[in-house]
Amino acid sequence: ANKPTASTHTACYKMCDGKGYGPVFEEQPIDTIYPEESTDGQVSMNCRARAIPFPTYKWKLNNWDIDLTKDRYSIVGGRLLINHPEKSKDAGKYVCIASNIFGTVRSTEATLSFGYLDTFPPEERYEVKVREGVGAVLLCEPPYHSPDDLSYRWLLNEFPVFITLDKRRFVSQTNGNLYIANVEASDRGNYSCFVSSPSITKSVFSKFIPLIPQAVDRSKVYPADIKVTFKDTYALLGQNVTLECFALGNPVPEIRWNKYLEPMPATAEISMSGAVLKILNIQFEDEGTYECEAENYKGKDKHQARVYVQAYPEWVEHINDTERDIGSDLYWPCVATGRPTPTIRWLKNGVSFRRGELRIQSLTVEDAGMYQCIAENVHGIIYANAELKVVASPPNFELNPMKKKILAAKGGRVIIECKPKAAPKPKFSWSKGTELLVNGSRISIWDDGSLEIVNITKLDQGSYTCFAENNRGKANSTGTLEITEATKITLAPTNVDVTVGENATMQCIASYDTTLDLTFIWSLNGYMIDFEKEHDHYERSVMIKNNGEMRIKNVQLQHAGRYTCTAQTIVDNSSASADLIVRGPPGPPGGLRIEDIKDTSVTLTWSRGTDNHSPISKYTIQSKTFLSEEWKDSKTDPPNVEGNMETAKVIDLIPWMEYEFRITAMNTLGTGEPSMPSQRIRTEGAAPNVAPSDVGGGGGSNRELTITWMPLSREYHFGKNFGYIVAFKPFGEKEWRRVTVTNPDIGRYVHKDDSLPPSTKFQVKVKAFNNKGDGPFSLVAIIYSAQDAPTEQPRNVNVKVLSSSEISVSWEHVFEQSVEGYQIRYWTVHDKEAAAQRVLVSSQDYSTKLENLKPSTRYHVDVSAYNSAGYGPPSVAADIITRKAPPSQRPRIISTVRSGSRYIITWDHVTPKSNESAVQGYKVLYRPDGQHEGTLYSTGTHSIELPVPRDGEYIVEVRAHSEGGDGEVAQIKISGRICGKTLSLSLCLSVSPIFVYLGYKLQ
Repeated sequence: ANKPTASTHTACYKMCDGKGYGPVFEEQPIDTIYPEESTDGQVSMNCRARAIPFPTYKWKLNNWDIDLTKDRYSIVGGRLLINHPEKSKDAGKYVCIASNIFGTVRSTEATLSFGYLDTFPPEERYEVKVREGVGAVLLCEPPYHSPDDLSYRWLLNEFPVFITLDKRRFVSQTNGNLYIANVEASDRGNYSCFVSSPSITKSVFSKFIPLIPQAVDRSKVYPADIKVTFKDTYALLGQNVTLECFALGNPVPEIRWNKYLEPMPATAEISMSGAVLKILNIQFEDEGTYECEAENYKGKDKHQARVYVQAYPEWVEHINDTERDIGSDLYWPCVATGRPTPTIRWLKNGVSFRRGELRIQSLTVEDAGMYQCIAENVHGIIYANAELKVVASPPNFELNPMKKKILAAKGGRVIIECKPKAAPKPKFSWSKGTELLVNGSRISIWDDGSLEIVNITKLDQGSYTCFAENNRGKANSTGTLEITEATKITLAPTNVDVTVGENATMQCIASYDTTLDLTFIWSLNGYMIDFEKEHDHYERSVMIKNNGEMRIKNVQLQHAGRYTCTAQTIVDNSSASADLIVRGPPGPPGGLRIEDIKDTSVTLTWSRGTDNHSPISKYTIQSKTFLSEEWKDSKTDPPNVEGNMETAKVIDLIPWMEYEFRITAMNTLGTGEPSMPSQRIRTEGAAPNVAPSDVGGGGGSNRELTITWMPLSREYHFGKNFGYIVAFKPFGEKEWRRVTVTNPDIGRYVHKDDSLPPSTKFQVKVKAFNNKGDGPFSLVAIIYSAQDAPTEQPRNVNVKVLSSSEISVSWEHVFEQSVEGYQIRYWTVHDKEAAAQRVLVSSQDYSTKLENLKPSTRYHVDVSAYNSAGYGPPSVAADIITRKAPPSQRPRIISTVRSGSRYIITWDHVTPKSNESAVQGYKVLYRPDGQHEGTLYSTGTHSIELPVPRDGEYIVEVRAHSEGGDGEVAQIKISGRICGKTLSLSLCLSVSPIFVYLGYKLQ
């Protein structure tokens, strides 16, 4: 039905040189899920192709043509609209087919499916009774649904309260079940499985399941028991893969993941307290066996399964639009990768054509059309679409005529092209003037029509004509060959030998045909030199017409090599070469290997780098550890590594330390670049040889002996399983008691012994150890065991109220010599004693002041002595009540009057509230502006006289004073300036002795 007719091909030929082409998809249908409960009432399957002339469209459902005349269907452009879709009639695979006079193409298949999520059954769920400490599984049992892409959560007691997942609780996204590692009393409640379908944006939840924990002895333990497992999984390349693993057990098991016999993928992420392993963007190398292990101290459980990585088909090489001559051969490669390996099949104009590779010999008109190469495996299908045009035409030089003027150099070679448009391929012949040319020793007519002439002489100059003929016609085209003088290098560059940093000159002079332009091109080891980009080192000498001399400034090692000068015209060129030898420091050594690794030494071997034309005199070996980013010179055996050596022993290394090494070579011209760093190695371990320092201690809590030391840094560990042995004994005894401290970063050990007398004199010493042995003991230190806590109460505790927020406390010292200080506790009558605030003072103090108390509040206060062993018994608690709060109202300054050399400042009386202390007077602070210190005055009246400031401005602060303390502050600013042009009217008025109210703003 789709086979082109003869008239179709005639039309094709008429349009082949125009803009016509077959359909090319711009939009194709995609898989679509239509919710069965949708109110839209319409499904759209998209399809759009560009083509000239405009394409026509038809659709197939499950390989049957769709009758677009029915009311249920309509088509807009290429888009198919299905009205009131029904599952029984419309579910299936859709294909869009686009056609025009050049051919037909089929779209990719797209599936229309109908999505639904039923409600849970109405039956009540049975209650679940579980002993505390035992694991539990609540089954979700989701209702019928499609597609299978549900997500699960669990409600607790009411919507929308969802349970929080943690180390003890897990919801599987595979089956929706809720797993509780071990049940606690707090788990009591009603649980409902909440299921969501993102495809149809619908959620439902089950009837509630009562969970009733049964109280038992919670101390009973159960081993890890894996209940959530993963199966062998097939993943597509680039996908994210999720594996679940969760175990019941008491205590809650720890979950660990690993890949069997291989490292975990770099993109692996563990979440949900270890229950979920995600491998992001999975690759082929991530394929393998994955294992999860659950363990608590009662037992462990393991599970493993394999992850296979497969791949969607992907093009390696595919077809493109092609135009071929009639009668020629066609091979269209079409190669795809994928796992499993895709199969290849072909469509021509939408109809099955053949399988495998496509080869067509001697193309005919009927072979033209739209071709589709299809690669498919179990995971998917990909299409490559292309149009094949078969062209037939007589020879024609309009688009590609011969050059009218062709230049060639005497003694050289020329190729005159002849490329008419023609199909099938024409036969060619040539003439010079009226002379027909035939193949000979100097003249060759190539298969593509080109004419080649070698060893050119002046006699070859003249007019040349190319004749082309095929079974559809003939044509010819003519051009003129002119002969020029050959270009030759007359002064070639010579070899140059320089040292790094010097300058070098390369000469180059050429003869050429003066009717042409000459240019010089320089290259180094075959790469052209860009004089603009590399002007720091390369420059041309002053350009004489036939001189291409080049200067190289500040020569570096990378400038060494073979330089070629090419003198070039548009007709021919000539080249000459010379070497630049650069002498300099050696290149980096290579092939660095580490052998014979011992605790303090390794043997290095390497291969010589380039000596850069100056013999290597010596090598320097450097090393680096994690302790520093700097490379440091290493000690070697022998101490001097001569230039003819390629192996050396590095000594005095730190045992059990990771090292990298590199080597630098030197000669008389300097030090070269270092080698690439070696692989990182770790030296063998050895017993420690350094003793811990700063051994001491003493003090601590009652009946304790505290021993301290400075932990050894990592470089002195010398091996794994590093720790410390602490030895101690009462002074004068013979037997040492020893304990082991296995944490290498701890520098403290506390020995507890209820029979230990206080302040006992001890001898202590510490040494390090590792898996290779023990190190030396430190020097013996003398320390004392902890004192007893004080046993005596402080007496005659006296508390005096100072204000609404301050009290003073005094006491008599206790007689015990071990007292290091005193603790004062205070708390309100409404607080518990445990909430008391505390103040510590030294053993020399007899009193202290407590601040920031609440006004009008009853407080309890007691005092106790303390030392390093603890606190002694508190004194009898004293009770006090703080004063009422000071007045909260600030004084209102009503006037400021200057009278001669004095200021008279007046304010309103402050009236306290019922819960505030009575005003006893006023305090006035007179201070320079910008300073906190000044002169303080007290007065029982509502005014005060102050001296006029001699210079600058002063601040006057006024506050009420009461037994509860000082009230809020009012302040003004005064100045000693005399009224003048620069003073304001209000300030001028204040200078007058008349009583004036200025209305200052109080701060």
